Amino acid sequence: MNTAVSLQNVRKVYNNVSVVDDLSFEIDRGEMFGLLGPNGAGKSTTIRMLTTLTKPTEGHIQVAGYDVVRQARYAKQCIGVVLQQVSVDVDLTVWENLEYHGRLHHIPNPERQRRIDRWLEYVELVDRRDALVKTLSGGMKRRLQIARALLHEPQILFLDEPTVGLDPQTRRRLWEIILDLNKQGMTMLLTTHYMEEVEYLCDRIGVMDNGKLIELGTLHEFRAKHGEGIVVKQAGERLDYQFFATVEDANAYLDRQPDKTGMMVRSSNLEDIFVELTGRQLD
Repeated sequence: MNTAVSLQNVRKVYNNVSVVDDLSFEIDRGEMFGLLGPNGAGKSTTIRMLTTLTKPTEGHIQVAGYDVVRQARYAKQCIGVVLQQVSVDVDLTVWENLEYHGRLHHIPNPERQRRIDRWLEYVELVDRRDALVKTLSGGMKRRLQIARALLHEPQILFLDEPTVGLDPQTRRRLWEIILDLNKQGMTMLLTTHYMEEVEYLCDRIGVMDNGKLIELGTLHEFRAKHGEGIVVKQAGERLDYQFFATVEDANAYLDRQPDKTGMMVRSSNLEDIFVELTGRQLD
């Protein structure tokens, strides 16, 4: 079976409101999948259902071949999760956090110590193994969360805004780690508010709005559908965007304008297409 994650007609209802509505998509094994959407689109609820933290009201979800409701225990053994919130114990050391996590997953010694050493080296925290987590920088804490998520060697990694609040240099280092894991065959689902992160990392992209999946495909497919060229025009305090099939078409349109003041042509990007689809930028 080549499918790592499958959602079929999934709904989640809170207080008679569908926060996820008839959601269906699949993620192939080894794929890096980006899930985008404005705040309130249903992304976090989708992640919670995929990671067995909440049950779908309707529909079916399989992760690594296991039903997340009926076979939640087995599904959990196959997944790692990195959340945007700091979810490691700040009053323990780096090593103690990993030791505790390893014991929860019943990883026996000396295999547990071998894995701790391996992943600390991988995320470049060997020299901080005896440091209290409260003394680490934000980037170090996030790298520790990645090491912890990988300790039980999951098949699928869920990354929920893993680089939020980090400086650009630290973000780029995490990108390198994420890409390397993917090259090793790890299946990943990434949610983020950074469009360039999705453009750089993801094979395919799903866009959610109001609980529904409104677009699914690669960035190349998005640009081919919505337009590869764009004319930007200053209109008072706002910018108006007009899509064209190609940059050449956009340039030809600009050349025909008698007054080109405040107008420019450029290639479209994911943020342009996202705003076109949802009608607003990410909060």
